[in-house]
Amino acid sequence: MVMACAAAVVLAVAMLRVHAANQPMPTVGETAPTFTLPSQDGSQISLESFRGKWVVLYFYPKDMTPGCTIEAHNFQRDLAQYEAKNAVILGVSVDSPGSHKQFCTKEGLTFRLLADTKHNVVETYGSMGSFAGIAIANRNTFLINPQGKIVKVWTKVNPAVHSAQVLAAIPGGKA
Repeated sequence: MVMACAAAVVLAVAMLRVHAANQPMPTVGETAPTFTLPSQDGSQISLESFRGKWVVLYFYPKDMTPGCTIEAHNFQRDLAQYEAKNAVILGVSVDSPGSHKQFCTKEGLTFRLLADTKHNVVETYGSMGSFAGIAIANRNTFLINPQGKIVKVWTKVNPAVHSAQVLAAIPGGKA
């Protein structure tokens, strides 16, 4: 009984740390916080390397789950339209690069999924959450313009329609 209570206290403290560490979400008009994270192929991807392009930075809870798969499929379906608008898609979760690689292989995803296993970027973007006591990224998206400024933020998105919403928010074709 004492062990069970101690375990419950440890879990409660861990959950509080997840929520306490959750920083405020960057807002429209701010410069997007920079980062470098590993992608599904192990290469290091830096936000800075996409200056001059629109960046769709989307946070999602977990590889190979129903909502995340729908959202990823829709971004993949619309990828050519994003590219025509000089935009790249970067998905971020707390899953490992190996998990991302399996997800991309299984689902035919060709855009980059970034692994934030230490939760630094998820926290910086105010997108840290938990589900059943497990740390996850909340389903939030940041649209970053070619100058590196956040121009739109979506929270608690509906994965079934989100790609179309984001695509509609990006102006014109190539700059």
